Amino acid sequence: MHSPTELLTRIEQAIQARTYPGHPASLYDPISYIMSLGGKRIRPTMLLMTVDLFDCDIQQGMEAALAIETFHNFTLIHDDIMDNAPLRRGKPTVHEKWGVNTAILSGDVMMVEANKHLTNVNSNVLKTALDTFNSTAQGVCEGQQLDMEFELRNDVSIKEYINMIRLKTAVLLGGSMKLGAIVAETSELHADLIYEFGENLGIAFQLQDDILDVYGDPEKFGKQIAGDIIANKKTFLLLKLQELSSEADLKMLHEQFHNQDIKRKIQIITDLYNIYQIRKLAIEEMKSYLNKAFDALNKINVSEARKEQIRDLSNELMNREF
Repeated sequence: MHSPTELLTRIEQAIQARTYPGHPASLYDPISYIMSLGGKRIRPTMLLMTVDLFDCDIQQGMEAALAIETFHNFTLIHDDIMDNAPLRRGKPTVHEKWGVNTAILSGDVMMVEANKHLTNVNSNVLKTALDTFNSTAQGVCEGQQLDMEFELRNDVSIKEYINMIRLKTAVLLGGSMKLGAIVAETSELHADLIYEFGENLGIAFQLQDDILDVYGDPEKFGKQIAGDIIANKKTFLLLKLQELSSEADLKMLHEQFHNQDIKRKIQIITDLYNIYQIRKLAIEEMKSYLNKAFDALNKINVSEARKEQIRDLSNELMNREF
């Protein structure tokens, strides 16, 4: 078995070894740039961990891992354009450096590059791998569209929200792990179970993100605290508060959406979360999806020792500081 650190090193080496055409440089330089910005590489790492889980040579999964990481970074380029974000991992975003039109086109080419990587998997599993990748990619786009639509709606339900984060965030982790199972040529049942594991872990991770936005330690969380509150972003916490609030508290909450005193706005909404014990309810929801993930992992018929590294990394991901 390979450790996550070993797998990450292999992934970074493969990314650095990948070269793109030199002409036109303005099309391909942005791809090299964003791929070099690093990041946790969680999805390709867990893809290779899945290959390893089923006792297959991890090199068999490297092209699929590169496909997933290339696709993920393609979505980041386009997300940054939609969010008008100036920075990505502390560096200027692609559209800030090269302009929006080039960023869109470079992102499009990255989707082509992802498919080129995927076509290098074993021909025995190529169709299944492509079907899984395309379904995953389509789900991510659907999730992004729903997220944008939710910004314009005041009637979003918790069920709809969970489905949105499932599509936008969780299906990519689930799809990555299923690709690892497909490349390892394990059973369809095992591929479905590892997908179920990854998807539920992804939902739990996003719910934890919602909680940390309000209650996290800013030095350990790595993001601006209360950013979702400032942006009036619909999260599990906000939707649950709207569901439980009295008429008077709901009126107070809605008034905060237009409050220009940011410090006061954060304080009032956080106080409402505390009154209705929203943090506790969100943690319970998060844990329910984490339990679903581990239930699926437990059903996979390989030795517990082979599951240990996936379980350990998952717990590490879910143990971010509040």
